[in-house]
Amino acid sequence: MSEGTIKKTGMELEKLIRNIPDFPEKGIQFKDITTLLKSGRGFRDSIEWMVSLYEDKNIDKVIAVESRGFIFGAPVALRLGAGFVPVRKKNKLPADKYTVKYELEYGCDELQMHKDAVAQGEKVLIIDDLLATGGTTLAAIELLNKCEAEVESICFLIELLGLGGREKLKSHRVDSLIKIECKE
Repeated sequence: MSEGTIKKTGMELEKLIRNIPDFPEKGIQFKDITTLLKSGRGFRDSIEWMVSLYEDKNIDKVIAVESRGFIFGAPVALRLGAGFVPVRKKNKLPADKYTVKYELEYGCDELQMHKDAVAQGEKVLIIDDLLATGGTTLAAIELLNKCEAEVESICFLIELLGLGGREKLKSHRVDSLIKIECKE
């Protein structure tokens, strides 16, 4: 996709996202992607954009963070011919796992990944639906560092500008389709 096409696609897809004020807590402006997902074209265009960025990168694994990251990560992995690895919240994975604590914009939580999910040196693409403060993605990177994997790129459907997420991830390639101005 050309830069102009990407910008136009991002602007069209942004119109499909519903804003929910004060969810899950007062002061949070939740970006509800279910309205984008119910649009066959919107969902397809999102996946096609992600695939187009990485189809020549020889990605071994696509890592996606629970739960909305799964929606995009699994089809992208399938299209790239890569394995898919779910990164889950605490106590959702049955086998030996790595655990990382992290902060999000409205609290803190823990992420886990099976220890045998990614091998040393594998090229990994991290996918999530939204970049805000970057806490969740930093936790996913920390999990991958425990495996000694190579983070090739990080991809988001939506990036909330002005919350500092991209700056926290500056040592990695970060791609986002929809950019929304935000104030802290």
